[in-house]
Amino acid sequence: MLEGGGQIVRTSMALAALTGKDVRVSKIRDKRPNPGLQAQHVTAVKALASICNAETQGLFQGSRDLTFKPRSHVGGRFIFDVGTAGSIPLILQALMPSAAFAPDRVDFDLTGGTDVLWSPSIDYVRLVVLPVLQLMGYEATLNVLRRGHYPKGGGRVTMSIEPSRALRSIKLLEAGRWFGVEGISHCVKLPSHVAQRQASAAKQRLSSRGIGEVNIAIETYPSDRDQHLAPGSGITLLMKSPSGAVIGADSIGERGKPAEVVGEEAANRLLLELEGMAPLDRHMGDILIPYMAVGEGRSEISVSEITMHTLTNIRVAEILTGVTFEVEGDLGTPGKVRVTGVGLRT
Repeated sequence: MLEGGGQIVRTSMALAALTGKDVRVSKIRDKRPNPGLQAQHVTAVKALASICNAETQGLFQGSRDLTFKPRSHVGGRFIFDVGTAGSIPLILQALMPSAAFAPDRVDFDLTGGTDVLWSPSIDYVRLVVLPVLQLMGYEATLNVLRRGHYPKGGGRVTMSIEPSRALRSIKLLEAGRWFGVEGISHCVKLPSHVAQRQASAAKQRLSSRGIGEVNIAIETYPSDRDQHLAPGSGITLLMKSPSGAVIGADSIGERGKPAEVVGEEAANRLLLELEGMAPLDRHMGDILIPYMAVGEGRSEISVSEITMHTLTNIRVAEILTGVTFEVEGDLGTPGKVRVTGVGLRT
């Protein structure tokens, strides 16, 4: 269905846990080179099952058919280890919607990959996702205790989510004036100049486009105190507006990829988001859909690009909540997403 990947599993399980509906997902990632559930999907569903006392069938790596039967929400502290460099940010995408509606505070302690390819960075979650969700009344704190990079992972993140009786609707249609660029450039088990070079390259690229106010924090570790399991680096950039809107972009270092390329790549991605003239970037466009589906009132947002992830999340949310969405704009172009009919609310 549409995007056809792990996004369907994450969103359907998240909304199943939140609404209390039994769900079966079949042909999971059927056309991918490594079909079926991967380690991060299994960890995410196990964690979800823990906070809603769910019964599961087919929950193992490689499974193409998964059944999830939630029973009741619970609060408390939960510890999970992906066992690989599987993405913690993607696991959090599955956990966060339902956890907000637990009867008590939910505390997660997750081990895995914090900054890996094909996933938002953990700094994007902390600096972009959470501030935007706060506009809807979502209360959470996230702490990065240790970074985790491919292939060993070993990153550790804690997150505390306060219970919410309801989420407000969100209406972000215009970006308005942007403040300067903020960000964080990090490297672990590498010379400190790697993080510096990433930041310098990003600043130079942004300056060439007339953005002079750039403040990028540098995160490095002395070799005798660097407890990370594998070398790695990354940079996350963001811009804020007085309306509370935030857009972001990131880039992850890879073996053989110069630090300058990493920094310039992140800057180019942020500049691309700015071209969309929207208050939210393309990734927030899909991340917000489950929250819009269960929030009070009728939310409406403008995004820099309508992506297949966004359309997929909309379809899953409509099936599971009965809410109807309207999309204005074509795939791959800037557009608007609005809730046009309310269905099942939590």
